[in-house]
Formats: sequence, structure tokens, C-alpha cells
Amino acid sequence: MTPLALYIHWPFCLAKCPYCDFNSHVRSGIDIDLWTRSLLADLAHEAALTPGRRLSSIFFGGGTPSLMPPALVERLLAAAAQDWAFEPDIEITLEANPSSVEAARFAALASAGINRVSLGLQALDDQTLRFLGRLHDAAEGLAALDVAQRHFNRVTFDLIYARPGQTPDQWAAELARALAFGTGHLSLYQLTIEPGTRFATLVREGSLVPLDDDAAADLFALTRDMTAQAGLPAYEISNHARTGEQSRHNLTYWRYGDYAGIGPGAHGRRLGRATVRHRKPENWLNAVARDGHGIAEERVLTPGEQASEALLMGLRLNEGIDPDALAVRFALPRDTLIDAAKARFYADLGLIEQTPTRLIVTPQGMPLLDALLGELVPAALVSA
Repeated sequence: MTPLALYIHWPFCLAKCPYCDFNSHVRSGIDIDLWTRSLLADLAHEAALTPGRRLSSIFFGGGTPSLMPPALVERLLAAAAQDWAFEPDIEITLEANPSSVEAARFAALASAGINRVSLGLQALDDQTLRFLGRLHDAAEGLAALDVAQRHFNRVTFDLIYARPGQTPDQWAAELARALAFGTGHLSLYQLTIEPGTRFATLVREGSLVPLDDDAAADLFALTRDMTAQAGLPAYEISNHARTGEQSRHNLTYWRYGDYAGIGPGAHGRRLGRATVRHRKPENWLNAVARDGHGIAEERVLTPGEQASEALLMGLRLNEGIDPDALAVRFALPRDTLIDAAKARFYADLGLIEQTPTRLIVTPQGMPLLDALLGELVPAALVSA
């Protein structure tokens, strides 16, 4: 049987933050015994549906999962190991905000079984952090990084670039500094203006001018060049790693492997089904008490839906996808997966590469990935 990944969502935050749309996250007096029982029950439900599988990765995400009591983390890992068994080199990642309060917990979390930490630094200077709406300052973030590197063998952090007015020299200096910290993995995201956000309002009002597409593409190319020269080449559109340091958990998503999701708001894909847990913590707790799990919606995905998702995820990777293997996997004709005429057209432009066994978006095509996906993956595939 193929390995399985597990995602555990912890919905509580250290304080109200601009990225958290659950006002109910910010509260005191959490009943840890109740949350422990409920998370264990949600986990047991998923384990009962996937007997005999081995876990290749576990990811603690959500609000501020590094605020989870280490004893709760340890209980969940022990239950997961008993219900599924672990791959010998299992990756167990925890997301953490770079605050001194959380950094002080790293030793206990490492003892509980966490072996990889993902820090949300986002920038290395105070001015940019204020612009991004972050609660920590640069000194606090770098102190957290130092503590993380002392307690965990595998550490990654993220930065956001292509900010308004950012020049190649500015980004090159910041990225060089980031690479000098010596982590084996970096997530480097271009700033995007999402509808309904504070940034979108500022753009509409004319007080924020996003970086234009050509300038952003130049920074993308610079990012790829610098990370490759430093020994952390891109393996996904926004992720860079030394050999062996790639995120195994995220690779499960991008390669369209099975993953179970537990906790409020968690999504899952397993056994050809999509699962969504109740988003509001109270509703999730009530569902677990009533049903033995927190699922709000579970539905069978059509072969076309699965193939479409696999394509949209897999083409993010530098390795691309194997159309023949996907056709066999989802029992669909190969020519329904990719628009062959458009694939030839974009191959001639150098935006994709087709080999006898792979279809790969080239480095020149990656900045245009969203548009390419819309062109290459037929809309009708979803109904197949």
C-alpha cells in the first residue's frame, strides 16, 4: 500500500492576527482534555478507514500550532504510530510563528517528537513586516530561527518578495542574507493581491501600486538563479531545497497522494474522496461528540476531478507529471488529460517541455503557471 500523510489542524492563535478569519480562535481557557479526546477521536476515524497504511509525514498547521501543549502533540503522535505505524524516516513538521513565546517551547516540542519546523518569517526587516501586517519584528523572528536551528535538524522558513517598489538589488541582498542562515529549505512566495484583503482595498484606492508582471518575473528568475547557486534549487514553483530536504508532506499533495486531515477546518483526500471538517471549533467539537468525527462534508471525486487536481498540483513541480501514468491511474484516455494542440503550441514557445514520459513546465513558463494550467488542462475533464 502507498504511504499516507496526516494533517492536524490546530485552530487557536496567540493573538488576533491579520491572517486569521476565525475570531473564535482568540480565546482563553481552552479545555485541553476535551480537545485531546476530540482530536484523538477524529484521528481514530480516519485510521479505521485506512487500515494497514503507513504514515510518511505528519504536519501540524492551522492557527498557531506551536502553542499546542507538547503533551498533546506527544499523545497524537503516539496514537498515530499505533493506528497506522510510521515510515522509518517519517517527517513530522510543525508550523510556528516566530515569536519569543513560541520559540521557548521548541525544546519541549522536539522532545514530543517534532523533527521539522516551518517558521513564518516572511521578511527580514521591520518596515516590511509592518507592511505585511505581521506581529513579530525582525529581531524576534531571527531569534526564533536561531532557537529552532538549535533544536531541530530540519528547519525551513518563508519570505515574501515582489513587493511594491522592490528592486532586484534589494531582493538579492535579502535573499543572500536568508541563504546565509544555512537552512536546507526555503519557501519564497511572490506577493499576490487577493480579493477582499487589505492589500486589495489599498490597490483599489490607489495607495498601493503592485509590482508589474515583468519586474516580478525578473525577481522570480533571480530567485531561481541564487537558490540554485547556493545548492537549494527549486523543486516546486515557490519551494527550494537541498537534496533530501524537500518537504515530504507537501510532495504528497503535489504528487496527489492520499492524506487525511483532522481538526477544525482540515481538508483531506483519501480513497478517492474529498473530506472537509467543520470549520468553526464549536461545530467541530459538537460533530465529534455526536458522530465520532468532525467531517462536515465528504464526497466521492469523479475520475475527471481527481485527474484535474493531480494535473493542477503536479505541474507546479519541476519534475512535472507523467500523463500516461495518470491516464492509467484514473482510467481515462490520455488525450483527455492535456490539450495536445495547446501543449505543442506552448512547447514551441519554450514554456513547457514534453519528453516521452513527462510533461514539464519550464523555468520560463513557471511565472505564467496559472495561465498555462488554464490552457493545458481541459475544463471538460472535471466532468469525465
